[in-house]
Amino acid sequence: MDNESNIAYITLSGYVEMNKYRYLYFTVLFIVYVLIICSNSTIVYIIWTDKDLHEPMYIFIAALLFNCVLYSTTVYPKLLIDFLSEKQIISYSACLFQFFTFYSVGGTEFLLLAAMAFDRYVSICNPLRYQAIMTKATVTSFLILSWIIPFIHLGAETFWSAKAKLCSFNLKGIFCNNSIFPLQCVKSRLITIMGLVSLVYVVILPILFTIFTYTKILIISFEKGKAFRRKAAETCIPHLLVLINFSYLAIFSIIIARVESDLSETVQFVMTLQLFVYHPWLNPFIYGLKMKEIYKRLKFFLIK
Repeated sequence: MDNESNIAYITLSGYVEMNKYRYLYFTVLFIVYVLIICSNSTIVYIIWTDKDLHEPMYIFIAALLFNCVLYSTTVYPKLLIDFLSEKQIISYSACLFQFFTFYSVGGTEFLLLAAMAFDRYVSICNPLRYQAIMTKATVTSFLILSWIIPFIHLGAETFWSAKAKLCSFNLKGIFCNNSIFPLQCVKSRLITIMGLVSLVYVVILPILFTIFTYTKILIISFEKGKAFRRKAAETCIPHLLVLINFSYLAIFSIIIARVESDLSETVQFVMTLQLFVYHPWLNPFIYGLKMKEIYKRLKFFLIK
């Protein structure tokens, strides 16, 4: 195996009872993947085609749901292929690409949620200046930065990881996440620093900003009337639910990949699956049912 040219093949050893349940795994996750694509794409289509929904809040929601499709696509196709394959292997270069896309798209989600929090803050707490602040150029800038910032950070980390020499070819997982680093012969201080910088700028700072923003909205809403509090709750609760859900999954992903665990292989397999099973499937239901304008149009779309 030639590490220098990255044609080494890595075995994904996190699967459980593959010979016994491979077709069950494939059927269930194929159905889940189709539901994710259809549910997210339907709401994106509704927002895209309805000019009344061409407002910053709905544009950010559409971007978030489109990002959910990308997030799922970084994992599901390879996962479904592995379920039907005799050997669950992946080349190191393909593994790095999956690592890069998975964490880049995941980071984009946190930045989009931060942008949505800022939009809600301006709309609720400074409504008279909303049109002047949340212009088309501002929204476009937020969207571009949400995808570019993680791309740059993870791109640098992936580039240096590609230069690392491997001493192990057995990855204890079912896809390429942070578990790739224990495969390297030498723990690179540069890659570790890059990972910490990426974690701060792409995950921690957006989460802190989002929490701070919603806390400010909550404080101001309690100083206002009941109608104001209801309006704030209707628009903020869906975003908070998505933030809490995805933050929990992101933290869990880092812990299970970086920290040695005494959990059984079956428990780790099931807990890893939840990283990309219910989050991208849950998002369209949160926004489709909790956002009144989207719900009305979704109901009409489905009836039609």
